[in-house]
Amino acid sequence: METQPHISTLKPFAGQKFVLVAGGTGGHIFPAESLAHALIAMGAHVQLFTDTRGLNYTKRFPGTVHEIPSAPWSATPQGVLKLALSLAKGIMKSAQLLYKNKPSCVIGFGGYPSVPPVLLAQAMGISTMIHEQNAVLGRANGLLAKRAKVVALGLPIERLETYSWSTKAHLVGTPVRAAVAAQYAKPYPKRAPFDPLNIVVFGGSQGARVFANVLPPACGLLTLEERAQLQILHQVREEDLERTRQQYDAMGINVHLAPFFADLPARMADAHLVIGRAGASTVAELAALGRPSILVPLPGAVDQDQAGNAKVLQSAGAAIVVPQVQFTPEALATYMRQALSSPDSLAQMAACAHTQARMDAIERFCQIIKFMPSGK
Repeated sequence: METQPHISTLKPFAGQKFVLVAGGTGGHIFPAESLAHALIAMGAHVQLFTDTRGLNYTKRFPGTVHEIPSAPWSATPQGVLKLALSLAKGIMKSAQLLYKNKPSCVIGFGGYPSVPPVLLAQAMGISTMIHEQNAVLGRANGLLAKRAKVVALGLPIERLETYSWSTKAHLVGTPVRAAVAAQYAKPYPKRAPFDPLNIVVFGGSQGARVFANVLPPACGLLTLEERAQLQILHQVREEDLERTRQQYDAMGINVHLAPFFADLPARMADAHLVIGRAGASTVAELAALGRPSILVPLPGAVDQDQAGNAKVLQSAGAAIVVPQVQFTPEALATYMRQALSSPDSLAQMAACAHTQARMDAIERFCQIIKFMPSGK
């Protein structure tokens, strides 16, 4: 029987122009980058709009990158003025680029830099689509969703049925980087009791000081025998590097510290346990890799999106979720002892994580784009 060709061999977007718009974090940029590679492979021309922060994550972006002025929301008079001026500049710059390039579709990946270009595209009658990576709808996407043709979801949205645009929503997953997808089939590393326990610690694309403050003291509460089993890879902010190194060295912990690991997906695939935040990309990557985790959602966020993301893996039995106020050296030491003594439990959590992977996110994304209504 003749098999159906893979979507990327059909070149369904030959000659079409797409603008992807993303906020200034890796969690916004990386899914856009993954989609850009797929669209270009299918014949499209792709450009990215982001802000100054986002430029730090665009070295591997395959299309043209444009910086769009933007500023975060602020309730202070000075902040509101700065926001208004930045919004005006962002709209002007977006207007110039959109009129010049005339894309067939503008796709927003969230974050406040996405608001001016997507709003303008909607006003111009250009088809728009947004992708919400988190389990809680962000404010930027909440503003844009009503007039978007399609709302693609990375995770199931809480109380989705309460939104007027819920019928336009499609669960596609969050596209993961090629370096992560390449590790999908790598089995969870076997570990017997008293074998080394490989732990990877990182705070997402922007790092997290709390892990540098809690990990070393937690290790200090373990016995010498327990410490000897630890092999830790810890992403640490540059300013915290030396003091963290001194703390680990004083305890004789086998640790590798650096502000950035270019091969982090491969390192995560080698881990028995991952400790980190709960950004949408992190959750998607943990699912794709099938690795157990201790997640500490970022506190203080208005939307509490990371808490919602973490709940997805926790409900699947793939993660232990610890609010930051409860993330103490004593609590972490208890979790680490359990991990050291229960390799089978970690392996079961790893299997549960894999059940949450959506490795066909790009395929789903492209199919939706292919059949998305055009114009107003």
